[in-house]
Amino acid sequence: MAFELRQELKLTHQLVMTPQLQLAIKLLQMCKMELVDMIQQEMTENPMLEEVAESDSEAQLQDGDLPKELADEKLVMGEAIPDTSGPDPKDYLQSLADGYSSFGESEDRESFETTLTRSTSLVDHLMWQLHMNGLPDDQRSIGELIIGNINQDGYLQVPLMDIAKSHLIDGREGAAGFRWNHANWLRLLRALQLAEAVLKKIQAFDPVGVACRNLEECLLVQIGFLTSGRELLEKMVKYHLVELEKKRYQVIAGSLGVGIEDVVEAAKIISQLEPKPGRPFIDREPQYINPDIHVIKTGDGYSITLNGEGMPRLRVSSFYLRSMYNDTSSAPVKEYIRNKMRSAIWLIKSIYQRERTIKRVMESIIKFQRDFFDHGIDHLKPLILKDVAEDINMHESTISRVTTNKYVQTPQGLFELKFFFHSGIASENGSMVSSVSVKKTIRDMVAGEDGAKPLSDQEIAQSLQGQGLTIARRTVAKYREELGIMPSHQRRLSSKKR
Repeated sequence: MAFELRQELKLTHQLVMTPQLQLAIKLLQMCKMELVDMIQQEMTENPMLEEVAESDSEAQLQDGDLPKELADEKLVMGEAIPDTSGPDPKDYLQSLADGYSSFGESEDRESFETTLTRSTSLVDHLMWQLHMNGLPDDQRSIGELIIGNINQDGYLQVPLMDIAKSHLIDGREGAAGFRWNHANWLRLLRALQLAEAVLKKIQAFDPVGVACRNLEECLLVQIGFLTSGRELLEKMVKYHLVELEKKRYQVIAGSLGVGIEDVVEAAKIISQLEPKPGRPFIDREPQYINPDIHVIKTGDGYSITLNGEGMPRLRVSSFYLRSMYNDTSSAPVKEYIRNKMRSAIWLIKSIYQRERTIKRVMESIIKFQRDFFDHGIDHLKPLILKDVAEDINMHESTISRVTTNKYVQTPQGLFELKFFFHSGIASENGSMVSSVSVKKTIRDMVAGEDGAKPLSDQEIAQSLQGQGLTIARRTVAKYREELGIMPSHQRRLSSKKR
């Protein structure tokens, strides 16, 4: 077979992602806070972008002040807006120079960060108690190692032997030069004994039961602080923790030779102990959701408003525009300004298109989910991306980007846009019911059940079938797990006498 080099022409179709198209796609899937950060970054890199101050009524360019060449260039870019249902393109072009903002005016507020405080962590709380106990230096050093290896639930994560080794090695010439001879092995045993003693002291700190190595030890430490009935409680935790979890009180009573009433009362006390001592100190970062869209009830319909609080109002810099057409400016300077101007115009146009797309998607969602907005979650209907895409003549990927990481404030509460898209379950009359509505029905059924006789998954499925919903038991189990609801045997009241 002979190899040769030759040239040939081919005619093919290929999708090219221009930088402008990439920017538009990027902006579309951003939430409001990400968009604000992106705009601030662009303003630092592009001198053609300016933020319009509320008090700035001067130096706002009018169309008559712009050079003819710039007006023509803006008109060319304005022709790329195909939708005629929105604002007049002339108004859009005017906004490029007069300052862009389709949002409401934002008001000056005190920075929210100034009102935040740092909560005390579990480690800080334990370290404070350790240093207030007046322990010798060697015990305090081991105590710091123990506290430093406690997880957020309050459990010790590493073996106590490793802590003893670390204390022994750090107190000498370091790991590199350490040798495990007979004398050091004896020192290690003494360090391990010392670590055990320090661990017992820390486990008595507040919260009681912290620094334990497993659930059994944690419960036993807390039981040790009780005044009475400790013997039965300790036996139940040591030897029957699995039966206790499954509420097999008859088995426990028979094994320990005590009455069923005593076991039930002891189980009540154990249920009041804290299996995760570090729970009150878990540092949960607050997540503040700033809705991107507000849907407001207006008479028989709904109005859609985009949240513009904190959104910069942009305009093209008049100073640099005039510099581009100044005879004293050099050719490289004019070319630089022209390129930056094109980037600024495209950014403003992309933000404009982003808002219009979000509004159109929200209008379509309201159209399909009108019953939800009027009456609540029980009336949520099945909806897929394709339904909205076909309704507003857009691609499904565009709808997916618009509904990603964006929230809407509605008369029914705050929801992510993706909340309105769910699969459906067929009913006897042929209509489809949203899986979210089915989950709510399951939650309501469990909330109203008899605690002594909780509903099984099969009984829930049969009850739903009685309401006209054909659903399998395994689907009920799946929904129950997603709702965080325990199985029926774990929901049974512990006060039930057996």
